[in-house]
Amino acid sequence: MAAAAAMAAAVSLAAVLASAAAQAEVIAINNQFPGPLLNVTTNQNVRVNVQNNLDEPLLITWDGIQMRMNSWQDGVSGTNCPIPPGWNWTYQFQLKDQIGSFFYFPSLGLQRAAGGYGPITVNNRATVPVPFGQPDGDITLFIGDWYTKSHIELRNMLDDGRDLEVPDAILINGRAPYRYDTTLVPDGLQYEIVGVEPGKTYRFRVHNVGISASLNFRIQNHNMLLVEAEGTYTNQQNYTNLDIHVGQSYSFLVTMDQNASTDYYIVASPRFISNPQWSQVTGVAILQYSNSKGKASGPLPDAPNDYYDKYYSINQARSIRMNTSAGAARPNPQGSFHYGSINITQTFVLKNEAPLRINGKRRRTINRISYSPPETPLRLADLHNLTGVYTTDFPAMPSNVPAKIASSALNASYKGFLEIVFQNNDTDVQAYHLDGYSFFVVGMDYGEWTPDRRNEYNRWDAISRCTTQVFPGGWTAVLVSLDNVGIWNLHAEKLDNWYRGQEVYVKVPDPLGYNITEMVTPDNVLYCGLLKDRQKPQVHESDSKSSAQAEAGCSNMFLATVMLVAAAVIFS
Repeated sequence: MAAAAAMAAAVSLAAVLASAAAQAEVIAINNQFPGPLLNVTTNQNVRVNVQNNLDEPLLITWDGIQMRMNSWQDGVSGTNCPIPPGWNWTYQFQLKDQIGSFFYFPSLGLQRAAGGYGPITVNNRATVPVPFGQPDGDITLFIGDWYTKSHIELRNMLDDGRDLEVPDAILINGRAPYRYDTTLVPDGLQYEIVGVEPGKTYRFRVHNVGISASLNFRIQNHNMLLVEAEGTYTNQQNYTNLDIHVGQSYSFLVTMDQNASTDYYIVASPRFISNPQWSQVTGVAILQYSNSKGKASGPLPDAPNDYYDKYYSINQARSIRMNTSAGAARPNPQGSFHYGSINITQTFVLKNEAPLRINGKRRRTINRISYSPPETPLRLADLHNLTGVYTTDFPAMPSNVPAKIASSALNASYKGFLEIVFQNNDTDVQAYHLDGYSFFVVGMDYGEWTPDRRNEYNRWDAISRCTTQVFPGGWTAVLVSLDNVGIWNLHAEKLDNWYRGQEVYVKVPDPLGYNITEMVTPDNVLYCGLLKDRQKPQVHESDSKSSAQAEAGCSNMFLATVMLVAAAVIFS
């Protein structure tokens, strides 16, 4: 998001918000910010045509969608060439054996910091019951920190070795905060209003799509019954607040059981931040009953006060467990996969540190490797037997070797059972996401992980999800069954860390060879890098022809077709 005019460094938060509200450039999808909902059902085939109307290359990735045997559709630089400006590209994939709340976003060059994201809802098939009553409504909320500088300006700051500092606001559904404090929030800003009916129950799907801030989410005077986390039904328990880290998604059932004497605050406030200026940055929306008697006023509901109890948030995270008696995408209970009795075949201990200077650049690392994406996608290089594009010597264990910038991948074994330990030797919360998979979050704590910590793992009902937090000076352990061949991105969800190299690709090759288990290369594959001479000029086929071709290959499966147009637009 770029303000119409440059901001002076010392300008007040209120002035920044006022200027940003007057005119701001965002990446909109179909002229919407946030973008439109992709509402689909388990096992449906989906075709999404993405038209890139930006002035720079674009890839859309599908956070939490596993792309079974089909990393060609993942939408990250290790598997796809970018869509050039003015071009379109059609993603085609199946929502194989998944349900839940996810989102899509642009994966290149901090573009998510300018928007371009939207919700994905994957519904149960009719034959698989949902473990709660049908809600009276479905509400999606995107929360996240936001800068008035454009994503290009933010990239330049990082390239110059500077940090992003305090954001200008925390947005809820792309809107500024409600004026809960006249000294901090100027008048006239557009804020989000969630209209509800008294006595009814709504499903709130909440996604942290921000840049770097962990946020505490709460609704004034209302309990939030947690029911789902990134495609897994949870044990149902009430929370008055929940920490949601960058890239994480949750579903809550919220019953409108208050007397509506006034509207109520919906709050997303920063967590684990020592800079006092962050206290001035809070996202506030309004929950408005149809019979409300007045505007919300007074102080916001308190955030957790865990200054002297650093285990508050970690214990809250540990309390999120899988509902082992509920079905999910399949008729059998999702907990019937007894992951705790499977022998671990590989262990990767992945340690991040504070920023390091490598070749004169301030970089982020995992195991002292700062990832640099090659011009040729890794998966495409494998297909064409290209050498020298990347290596497979990424260290499985941390060491004190000199840090370096490299394009390297972790070698993993198909049908193995992998243990990944994220060790956070930095002073802020990290969040990691693995494409192509969900993993069981079996343990987390402070201190250095050692093998004897396996005795503390939750081996029965650990939550299965695709994004996990790692607390500062602590570790998080996950277990994952490697049943999805391909090359899969594992990255820091904090955009500044990801941009500076805190990522790695996990290579899960099929021992039977290419085109045996994995899906074949799509006919519309794009070429770049060492293969750029293979790319032909784009021919824009008619919608009817492309639809007929896609439907012919669907084997009578339902086909959902969506057109997404990404463009930079001015929002007032």
